[in-house]
Amino acid sequence: MCAEARERVARAAATVPLDALIDQASRVPAPASLSEALQRPGVGVIAEVKRASPSRGPLADIPDAPALAAAYVHGGAVAVSVLTEPAHFRGSIDDLRAVTAAVNAPVLRKDFVVDRYQIWEAREAGAAAVLLIVAALEQDDLAELVADADGAGLSALLEVHSEVEVTRAVGAYEAAGVTGRPLLGVNARDLTTLQVDPDRFAVLRPVLPEGAVLVAESGVRDAGDVERLGALGVDAVLVGESVATAGNPRGAVEALVAAGERAAVRS
Repeated sequence: MCAEARERVARAAATVPLDALIDQASRVPAPASLSEALQRPGVGVIAEVKRASPSRGPLADIPDAPALAAAYVHGGAVAVSVLTEPAHFRGSIDDLRAVTAAVNAPVLRKDFVVDRYQIWEAREAGAAAVLLIVAALEQDDLAELVADADGAGLSALLEVHSEVEVTRAVGAYEAAGVTGRPLLGVNARDLTTLQVDPDRFAVLRPVLPEGAVLVAESGVRDAGDVERLGALGVDAVLVGESVATAGNPRGAVEALVAAGERAAVRS
């Protein structure tokens, strides 16, 4: 998937060179801060526009991504995640651009980001943040992409699954010289087996740095999951399948948001 991402970057850059893309992006108003949105009281909900996944195949048709994203935000989501990977998740940069134009909330570009070109694509499309998968990147590349995201005015959410990856993520932030609280997303899904471990956040909690903004990813399905993770100190949950496939996506998000509020009161 990373190799495919590099091929897409090469094709895109052949049409719009990086310098031209940066110039276009500089004309786009600065987005709201994902980092600030996730630091509000309670457990925030990042709701995802997700049509498919490699592990589950097709999930939802989603003919109108902006309408779905608007339903999420009306339900109380603090941010929206948009998958832009086309081959395995059936997303697109056009989805990202349409969603950022439709909602007044920070939008995360979720993809296999392997090149700074993709960061500027996200900035030009109005995104507030990009996901960087620690397991998919060499350490120097990871640090450079964190710095590139910061230079573009975007937050970088670094996805980890193990103690080693937590150490690498913190080191990348330090090497990039980025100020402010690092954003760490703990993915409960093992990217080598695609299996979900619902206890992954709890396992890693002792080694997650104090002061980091913590996001739980994958396997969050209902209010009970949100309350359980809230008790462990998570700042936000990223929820995809359960809200994207819900008959009433706004209501599904509202239930998760209410659980996040309850978790904040108990803590």
